[in-house]
Amino acid sequence: MKYRPLGRTGLSVSEICLGTMTWGSQNSEAEGHAQMDLATELGVNFFDAAEMYPTTPLAAETVGRTEEIIGSWFAANGRRDDVVLASKITGAGNDKVRGGEPITADSVRRALDASLKRLKTDHIDLYQLHWPNRGSYHFRQNWTYDPSGQKPDAVKANIAEVLHELGEQVKAGKIRHVGLSNESAWGVMQFAAIAERDGTPRVASIQNEYSLMHRIFDLDLAETAINEQVGLLAYSPLAAGLLTGKYTAGAIPPGSRGAINKGLGGRHTEYAVSVADEYCEVARKHGLDPAAIAIAFGLTRPFMTAVIIGATDLDQLKTNIGAAEIDLSDAVMADIAAVYRRHPLPL
Repeated sequence: MKYRPLGRTGLSVSEICLGTMTWGSQNSEAEGHAQMDLATELGVNFFDAAEMYPTTPLAAETVGRTEEIIGSWFAANGRRDDVVLASKITGAGNDKVRGGEPITADSVRRALDASLKRLKTDHIDLYQLHWPNRGSYHFRQNWTYDPSGQKPDAVKANIAEVLHELGEQVKAGKIRHVGLSNESAWGVMQFAAIAERDGTPRVASIQNEYSLMHRIFDLDLAETAINEQVGLLAYSPLAAGLLTGKYTAGAIPPGSRGAINKGLGGRHTEYAVSVADEYCEVARKHGLDPAAIAIAFGLTRPFMTAVIIGATDLDQLKTNIGAAEIDLSDAVMADIAAVYRRHPLPL
C-alpha cells in the first residue's frame, strides 16, 4: 500500500480509503468489523464515514448506525490510533438528519458531539461538510444547475461562521483537520480565502464523485485541487457498481445496491450501462478485473489523494484494495482515453 499526503496537514493516508456507507443496512456489524480487520491488514489506514450513513437505503431509523459500528470496532480492539478517521456533518435539506437544518456553528457543535459519542472516540481526524448549504451540482444535478439565485455575501458569512466554529473545535481537540465534500471550485476558493483572512482552519481535502464515467473534476476543480493542495477523495469510483459489469443487459442482481436504491442515484440508464460495458471490455481485453482497472485509473490522476472504495463482501474488498498494486500500461490508458472521447459525460 502506498501513502499520500493529506493536503498540508502532515498526515499520510493510504491511497485506498475504506468507505463505510453500507454498514448498518446492507452489511451487519460483524461484516463491518471484518472489513475493517481485512482493510487494516492490507495496509489501509484511512476510513471515511458520515453522520447520515448508512445510505443503502437512507432511512431516519438507521442514521448514525455506521458510526456506531466503527465505534464498536475501536472499543473492541483499541486500534483508534492506527486509523485516520474521517466523518461528515450533513448539509442542509436532508430531513432525515436533524430535521434538514443547515450547517451552522450551532449545528456543528451538536452534530460533532453526537458523532464522537457514536464513534467512541475523543476526536475525528478529518471533519467534512457533506455538501454546501447553498446546494450542489453533484448527485446528477449538473444537468439543471443554476447558481444565479445564490446570495454570495450570505454564503461567505456562513462559511466564516462555520470555519470559526471548526477552529474552536480544533482548539478543543475534537477535530484535527477540515474537509469539504460535493463542493465547487468557487466554493473551495471561498473557504481558502476566508481561512487565510481569519486564521481559521484551512481545508485539507475535497470529497467529490469521480470515476471513468464522471470526470467533471478534471478541469477547474483539478486546477484548484493541485494549486491549493486540497486533494480529491474520490467517491463512487465504480459509478455505483456500473463499472463492475454487474448491471450489463439490464441485470439487477438480488441484494445489490441497484436492487436497494432504484436507479443508483440517477446513474442507472440504458446509455450509462452501455458505456460501462465498453470500459469493462477494455479491462477484459487487457486481462484485468473491471473494478480494479476503474480504481487504478483514479489513482493515476495528479489531483488524487485517495480513492474511496466500498464493498459488501470480503472478496470485493480484496479486489478493490488490490487495485492499488496495478500499474496501467500505456495501451490500457490509450483504450480508456478512446472510450472517454466517445462518451465524455455518460452520467
